[in-house]
Formats: sequence, structure tokens, C-alpha cells
Amino acid sequence: MNALMPMQTTVGNSTVNIVIFAVFVAITLAIVIRASRNNRTAADYYAGGRAFTGRQNGIAIAGDYLSAASFLGIAGAIALNGYDGFLYSIGFLVAWLVALLLVAELLRNTGRFTMADVLSFRLRQGPVRTAAAISTLTVSFFYLLAQMAGAGGLVSLLLGIEGVNAQRVVIAIVGVIMVFYVLVGGMKGTTWVQIVKAVLLIIGAAVMTVWVLVKYDVNLSHLLQGAIDNSPKAGENILGPGLQYGKTETTQLDFVSLGLALVLGTAGLPHVLMRFYTVPTSKDARKSVAWAIWLIGFFYLFTLVLGYGAAALVGPEKIAAAPGKVNSAAPLLAFELGGEVLLGLISAVAFATILAVVAGLTITASASFAHDVYANVIKKGTVTPEREVRVARITALVIGAVAIVGGIFANGQNVAFLVALAFAIAASANLPTILYSLFWKRFNTRGALWSIYGGLISALVLIVFSPVVSGKPAGPDGKSLSMFTDTSVDFHWFPLDNPGIVSIPLGFFLGWLGSVTSKERSDPDRYAEMEVRSLTGAGAEKAVHH
Repeated sequence: MNALMPMQTTVGNSTVNIVIFAVFVAITLAIVIRASRNNRTAADYYAGGRAFTGRQNGIAIAGDYLSAASFLGIAGAIALNGYDGFLYSIGFLVAWLVALLLVAELLRNTGRFTMADVLSFRLRQGPVRTAAAISTLTVSFFYLLAQMAGAGGLVSLLLGIEGVNAQRVVIAIVGVIMVFYVLVGGMKGTTWVQIVKAVLLIIGAAVMTVWVLVKYDVNLSHLLQGAIDNSPKAGENILGPGLQYGKTETTQLDFVSLGLALVLGTAGLPHVLMRFYTVPTSKDARKSVAWAIWLIGFFYLFTLVLGYGAAALVGPEKIAAAPGKVNSAAPLLAFELGGEVLLGLISAVAFATILAVVAGLTITASASFAHDVYANVIKKGTVTPEREVRVARITALVIGAVAIVGGIFANGQNVAFLVALAFAIAASANLPTILYSLFWKRFNTRGALWSIYGGLISALVLIVFSPVVSGKPAGPDGKSLSMFTDTSVDFHWFPLDNPGIVSIPLGFFLGWLGSVTSKERSDPDRYAEMEVRSLTGAGAEKAVHH
């Protein structure tokens, strides 16, 4: 769901948009350059020197978590499907509670820089770190593809740029800016970009929410009535469940599967988990989660007003007919409320959102390779921190190049499947292993490997052979709604769009099966040490300077 489809709008002024975009990029580049002056150690580069307060990190977590589709995608889903669209907001918010209650503070206390630090704490380092790094890179890569392709579509079309080659140039420019953020700023620069973006996004959404409510005399009933009146096809059904997911038993099952992936996937997303390493104490970790949950909660309440506001003031027909379809709801509402200037500002916020999320993903993926694979598997821990950071920067360059090429190929594709895949993999491969590592004494290396690879492969296979990739019926334009737009191409045999309902339980089952069938016994002393450290934070500082 955390994707942004290529978006075009027939309203607005491209000159205004270009000026606003340029001002935003200039400000964030200045912030990144200023933040980079203190990047000296590996802890500075990966974890911002653990120098951020709970409040700052909480705002940055909100910035990392609220991606462009949280803003554009959910508002559009509510405008078209009402109650069923709002279920996305509820799913993302509940997911955050799972991350808070089960993994956030425990991970902060146990690890150093990456998820694999926790998984390999009491298991065999080499194979577990490699598996965790492969999973992290896979999730990050598919997330990056979706964001890059979305950025290309959004920016080029908002700036009035036509033609495939021009869009490719825009994707390349976005990629270069993103790589610059990460290379120069490290986690510090990235965090400040995320803080700025979170503040802009929440203020922008709040202003639009208040504006919509004022138009309806600050009366939610009047707003909902306006949405009913302006939605002739749906009518009163827009306020009740079933418009999108109540059609058949398959769609109902698909909703359960999507819900599982959303709610459980967040707690296994590497770029969200890595944010917990940027605070100095477990108390700050708790504080940052409290800040993040308030900000994220308010934001998702705003989406309810924005979605129904778009239905009432713009209308589902006009939204569905716009080139960006669902994702054009929020910008069309902005234009309806405040004309060209508000449209330009909201579009710039959407662009800022993509940049911040992409930078967070890039630093996570580069840290995972440099810290887990290079430093601990290839060099067996004998590498200097300076060398490790240099490898991380080179990796960021490679990831940036791959993301640019992938984004160019994915441009114009149905990128939503890439994000569904990222969530499904995170929930299937990462979450079972994290929970078993933290809470199950008997868990061992074979269980970890079976869980990660089993969840990863099953999620990948089921998505490839799902209707998301091939076999969906033709849309209004005569093309299939699948990734392969040719209606004659159909190799799907898995009926659901999201594999979560199968691959997530399979990941948990394989983790259990691998552990109980292996003769390896995990070290009880290491488990006891991990338990004490995860619950109290005692010894975590030693791990930091280790």
C-alpha cells in the first residue's frame, strides 16, 4: 500500500510547482550538508551518533512511516470506497501498536545498527546475518522501486513534462538527490530530512482538514452527507463496509490477507526498525514511540476528513477519470480548496515524502550490506569502522543506481504490487524470526534460516503467480489491471492479491519446525543475557562501543 502511482493532473501551474519544488530541495540539501559536519564514526553514520532526543526521533519515525501513499493513496481510497478505504488507515495505525508493544524497545536495547544484530546475538553469525541482509535488501529494493517509479510519475507530470525519456530523466534526478542525502548526511542528514518532511506533511494535512470542515460548518454529518450526495453510484454505501472487499468470498479473504500483511509487516520493516537505534537510551526509545503514535494517529484521523472531503467536493467520478486515478484525490482537493498555490505546496509535500522515505530505505539497505555482510561475514569483524562506513557509502551508490534503473523500468507499471510484496516479505520473513529470537529460548540457527528463507521465497512465489502480476480482467482502457497489461497473458494460480494469509503462518511454522528438528541447542547464557538486555537496556552501551 505504501506506493505512489504515476500521477498527472490537468489543473495547476507548472511554474509555481517548479519554484516550490526547487525551494524545498535547496532547503533540505542545506540541512543535510550542515548535519554531515559531525559524521565521524560508524555510529554517527548509521545511527546519527545516537544523539537524537525522543521527540526528534518520534517525529522522524512518523516521517519514515507516513509514506506518500499514506497521504495520497488512502485519501483516494476513502474518496472512492469510503469505509473500506479507511480500513487502510486503521490497519497502518494498529500495525504501529504491534511494533511498539512487541519489538521497538527490545530491539533498541539488544542491537547496534541493524536487525541482524538482534537475530545473530545468540545464533551462528555468518548464515543468520547473510539471511537477514538478503531479506532486508529484498524488502528495501521493492519499496525503493515503488517510490522511485511514483516519484518519476508525480514530478514529471506535475511539472508538465511529457514523454517517456523526460520522465526517465526526472527519475534519475530524484535518485541522484536521494543518494546525495545518504552519502553526505548519513543517518543524521536523513533524520533531519524526515523531521522536516513529517512536520510539513502533518501541517499540510491539518490545514486541508480544517479547511474542509469549515466548508461544512465544522459538522462531520454535513460532510458525510455531502460525500453521499456527490457519489451517485455508491450513495449511502460509501459510509458502510463492503464497497471494495465485500463483493465475493475471495475479496473478503483477500482483505484478511492484506490486513495481516499490513498489521504484522510494519513490525518487520527494516527501515522503520533502524530508527530505534538513533536514540541514546531505552527511555528515549519509549518517548519517541509515544510521539510517533500521537502524530501518526492524528494524521490517519485527518485522512478520514480528506477522503470524504474529496468525495464531497471533487467527486469519485472526477477522481477516477483523472490520469492518476485514486492518487489524484488529495491534490484535486487541494486545488478545489486553495487553487494553484495550495496544489503546488501539497505536491511538494508529496515529493518531500518520497525523498525522505527513499533516503531512509537507502541508508537501511547500505548499512545492512556493509555492517552485516561485509564487516561481520566477509571480514569476520576485523574491519575498521572507517572502512565499514566507506563500504556503506559505496553500497548506497550501487543501490541508488539500481533503484534509478529499476524505477525507469517500473515507470508506468502497477507499482502497488511492489509494496504489497515488501509488506508481505517483512511479515513473513522478518517478524517470525525477530519474535522467536526475543521470546523463545529453544530457537536456533536452523529455525532462523528456515523462517527467513521460507517466508521470503513463499511470499515471492505467491505474488508472482497472483492476479497482481497477471490475469486480472481488463479495465476501462481495455488493458488488464495486472502488472502484465496484456489480457492474453495469464499464468496466475494463486487467487489472492496478497499472500500474507499463507506466507506469514508458513514463516512462523518453518521457524518452529526448523528449531525442533535441529540438534543444535542455543546457549542458555546468551539467551539470559539477551533477555536481560532487551528488557532493561543493561549492557546495550557496551554493544554500542563493541
